[in-house]
Amino acid sequence: MRNIIFDFGGVLVDLDRKRCIDAFTRIGAGAIAAYVDECRQEDLFHDLEVGLTGISEFCDAVRRACPGCTASDDDICGAWNALLTGIPRRRLAKIAELKRTYRLVLLSNTNPIHWRKAAEDYFTQDGLTVDDYFEKNYLSYRMHLLKPDEAIFREVLCDAGMDACETMFIDDSAANCAAAEQLGIKAVHTTDGDEWLSQL
Repeated sequence: MRNIIFDFGGVLVDLDRKRCIDAFTRIGAGAIAAYVDECRQEDLFHDLEVGLTGISEFCDAVRRACPGCTASDDDICGAWNALLTGIPRRRLAKIAELKRTYRLVLLSNTNPIHWRKAAEDYFTQDGLTVDDYFEKNYLSYRMHLLKPDEAIFREVLCDAGMDACETMFIDDSAANCAAAEQLGIKAVHTTDGDEWLSQL
């Protein structure tokens, strides 16, 4: 094994759906709480994650979906960012350790709101940046593709020059892991953010 592809949410960064739902409710956007609670990748959230809309368009869509919501773009972004609770230092330390032996890349179904928060606040411990941890970050909103579409894995392998049989993929979604395995990638399904630490 020479390469490791890491997922972001639920593997590196911890998530708190209740905190996010409460934040949307506080700004008068409780009508879209079900999207967060059910992890639904559709409509306005899907369009943001696949790069079909930008941040301002997403915020407009939230206000349209929630009659009476007059929250600012910053407040809406803050509520959506409440889903993320941070990356524990021990996980970043493990990534730094693994980088000495393996080629590491990140592959995430994410959006510009969450990624900006992570890049500015979570990966910047000890004076480092996200680019100090990963060779490249493959993000759904930039690629216009979403896991578990096999096409997103093919594009990562091709762009990075990685062989599937030499590559491990770590993700908290069983469907994403199954898609990777179809291409010959060794998939590790983790259901806890720290679970993979003892497997590598």
